[in-house]
Amino acid sequence: MRYCVVGGGISGLVAAYRLRVLAGPDAEITVFDPADRLGGILRTERIAGQSMDIGAEAFVVRRPEVPALLSELGLAGRQISTTGVRPTIYSQGRLHPLPPDTVNGIPTSAASVTGLVDDATIAQMAAEPSRPLHWQAGADPAVGAVVADRFGEQVVARSVDPMLSGVYAGSAATIGIRSAVPTLAAALDAGATSLTDAGRRALPGSTRGPVFGAIDGGYQVLLDTLVTRSRLRWVPTSIQHIAPDGTGWNLCDDEGQHWRADGVIVAVPAPRLAPLVADVAPNAAAAAARIPVASAAVLALAVPGGTPLPAQSGVLVASGEPLHTKAITLSTRKWGTRGNAELLRLSFGRFGDEIARTTSDTDLQSWALADVLTVFGIAVDPVDVRVHRWLDAMPQYAPGHRELAAELRAGLPPTLAIAGNYLDGIGVPACVGVAGRAAEAVAAATIRR
Repeated sequence: MRYCVVGGGISGLVAAYRLRVLAGPDAEITVFDPADRLGGILRTERIAGQSMDIGAEAFVVRRPEVPALLSELGLAGRQISTTGVRPTIYSQGRLHPLPPDTVNGIPTSAASVTGLVDDATIAQMAAEPSRPLHWQAGADPAVGAVVADRFGEQVVARSVDPMLSGVYAGSAATIGIRSAVPTLAAALDAGATSLTDAGRRALPGSTRGPVFGAIDGGYQVLLDTLVTRSRLRWVPTSIQHIAPDGTGWNLCDDEGQHWRADGVIVAVPAPRLAPLVADVAPNAAAAAARIPVASAAVLALAVPGGTPLPAQSGVLVASGEPLHTKAITLSTRKWGTRGNAELLRLSFGRFGDEIARTTSDTDLQSWALADVLTVFGIAVDPVDVRVHRWLDAMPQYAPGHRELAAELRAGLPPTLAIAGNYLDGIGVPACVGVAGRAAEAVAAATIRR
């Protein structure tokens, strides 16, 4: 059997590995990706002599996909946890503790946001359980609209927006409640009497233990292992067209070369998917074209060891603050790494702006140093700097996204599947799960034939 995987990010590499497991040692697996390296939005760099992820940096350990994959690949011993230091929120010109017991930034009590919002908002939240709740089961409004109505605009700007900006490079106004907080939406469907009640029902059964994990040595360790174990052939070119060819497929690359495959998995960002499948799955192409996307830039910053940064994992920035960055990660403090330098990550770019596309590296560095000074009161002198841009890489899970994802999958031929962060979740665990299911479907359809 011959399989082609279009896209060499984490979704494409997991798909290739799963195809190898399912189709056996004799299958030909070719991955097409024109980038300078495989991995997509997972990218590990050496910063001041230390490994640092400057794309996605962590995964939620309570989801099983990544720990299970690491264990399967013999990498369980490389999984690391955070040190336990907590993040903060920068709002109204100062740092606040991240409210405890929130569901993706949505608080479950008025007391948890004391000091972050004003007294009128606290009073509104305290009275919220007594207000009638009008909720239609199955609805998917923007999460910001629901929270603003029940808890007030300050909660949206100072607690929910900072979280969603970090995850999606979007805002509470652009993300549907079923994507942002599916457990809370399920609690509302099940008859929760208020948003406070729904939030408490949606809290994890146990909040003990770390929320996030990472890999010692960075995600590159996982990427290299997937490449080795899948025994894939990497062709550093892009595919421009996919067409039926008898019982299989014909793929044409950007140099005019043709490749035949029995099965295909397309694992590219949503904007690239639409033109690729327009002829073979026009409804899926039309749905992909309706997914809005955002761009982001990450600036990795190494400063001298001993710089007196606070003992916290980082800072999320509330909406409306006079900063350029949307988040600062104190990577050395968060993961407990040791070296001759302190490592920081600063993230820029939100849905609707052009910062990642149009701002020079020099300006991003100037903004970063100014924001570090504003937030921490520390003037830092970098010893190493790296900038990477992720253009059109952050899909926005707008209201109704679940139905849109169903449209994307409907009508696809059995031997062609899709995978990526625009389907069932933007994080690495969701991508691993989607890619595995895509490989299973294509392998089953081709092997059965």
